[in-house]
Amino acid sequence: MNFLSVIGSGTMGRGIAYTAALSGFQVTLQDIQEESLLFAKNQIATEMRKSAERGYVDPAKVDEALSNIQYTTSLEEAVIHADIVIEAVYENIALKMDIFKQLDRLCQEHTILASNTSTLSPTEIASQTNRPDRCIAMHFFNPVHKMKLIEIIRGLDTSDETVQKTQEIGAKLGKETVEVNEFPGFVTSRMNCLIGNEAMNMLMEGVASAEDIDKAMKLGLNHPMGPLELADLVGLDTRLRNMEYLYQTLGEKYRPCPLLIKYVKAGRLGKKSGQGFYSYQTEHKPVKNK
Repeated sequence: MNFLSVIGSGTMGRGIAYTAALSGFQVTLQDIQEESLLFAKNQIATEMRKSAERGYVDPAKVDEALSNIQYTTSLEEAVIHADIVIEAVYENIALKMDIFKQLDRLCQEHTILASNTSTLSPTEIASQTNRPDRCIAMHFFNPVHKMKLIEIIRGLDTSDETVQKTQEIGAKLGKETVEVNEFPGFVTSRMNCLIGNEAMNMLMEGVASAEDIDKAMKLGLNHPMGPLELADLVGLDTRLRNMEYLYQTLGEKYRPCPLLIKYVKAGRLGKKSGQGFYSYQTEHKPVKNK
């Protein structure tokens, strides 16, 4: 399975495309916005060349890897030859279901359809297709080229063959995989959302500053990144959508922190907007909680 397509050229989509191209896949990255594709192309090239300069990527492989990626706004062109399509749009069940419906019509019969979702139901997404046995969720982590894990979540009708092929693709991408039975939030998002939401509640209650909460988690519990830093990286709007879904499906303990809701309403979306729990305008520093 050498032909891999990615739908959506945002942070996760371009990270998956980057990793797949370096791993030897022929990749097509699709987005409906031409400017988004151009931005993704520049970001992928810049990141790959920086990684080569730092010794993380073989410089001899950079040009070949970059040539492995094609860019298009046409969904049909992107997926016609794909062995696997990884949908990487934002966490909206209606949008993902609509894309899977289109993919089912455009893709070859053998093509596996995977959703890079962190919380949503692969069974519900696959219900829009005539191939639920070949639909699955692959939950990648940000930044994709650095993070070693992929959660593989089987839906109600996902076949053992599809799981096995997806695990093989994960191995070719240089990742470790864990197989998870479908349940809201899977493994990592359930845990991560709880920790992050509690950190937000503590900040709101004045227990400690954002910087000290993150420092405590890093030095006291050996987390590589603090929960508030991580939320900024993921995007506070994305985190809020995840929390709202888990609150609806799993109950009261996942009620989103009011501070998170206020920040999203104010446009403080984290690193991508320049401000979240920290300011990214000039340097990484905590902002005053209001």
